[in-house]
Amino acid sequence: MTRNLSISSKLIREAMKAIRVENFGGPEALLLKEVPLPKPAANQVLIKVKSVGINPVDTYIRAGAYAVKPQLPFTPGKDCAGIIEGVGSDVRQFRPGDRVFTAQAISGAYAEYAIADSKSVHSLSGLLSYMQGAALSTSYFTAYRALFHKGKAKPGESIFVHGASGGVGVAAVQFARAHGLTVIGTAGTDAGIDCVKKAGAHFVFNHRQADYMKQVVEATNGIGPNLFHVVR
Repeated sequence: MTRNLSISSKLIREAMKAIRVENFGGPEALLLKEVPLPKPAANQVLIKVKSVGINPVDTYIRAGAYAVKPQLPFTPGKDCAGIIEGVGSDVRQFRPGDRVFTAQAISGAYAEYAIADSKSVHSLSGLLSYMQGAALSTSYFTAYRALFHKGKAKPGESIFVHGASGGVGVAAVQFARAHGLTVIGTAGTDAGIDCVKKAGAHFVFNHRQADYMKQVVEATNGIGPNLFHVVR
């Protein structure tokens, strides 16, 4: 009898709320629905979602304007952060209660719970909030790969981040500044320029002005930056 009560107390709920897209379209296509709770396969984890990252590509997919269209209906979103609720039989590196983040929510991130392959899930430091964790993967992994894997950025060099006020741009500015580069950024609004300055750029110019590239060259004593990071 005691054993049965113990098992019952650990049962996971069978349904959850999720945002569903049943037809491609604008924001009105996002519908709040109740759907079955996904179950993790052997190499997967179930994450109780605390925060979700929203990226431009999510809007393209929702509108049906992306190159690869998901099968309807679907739950949007890939980036999220939360707590491990359950693990598959082959998962050893995580256990229920762990704080994590991922950019590969297989079942969709706009939901109370999400499934992800354990290899795409990362531990979330206690120094970071769930909101910060949900913003990490797409923006910061992309910026890091561009700067250090591809650009081979080195301390003492200069970098020009064109369009630095977005997620990837801010991440690039922060990484470059922390790594000892001279950082030059651009934005198209006063708010964007202020954002780039706060992220750590040494120089920030408005790329809507005709002479902004001249200003970039002047900021590097007429030499020009060593690296260019263009955010589209």
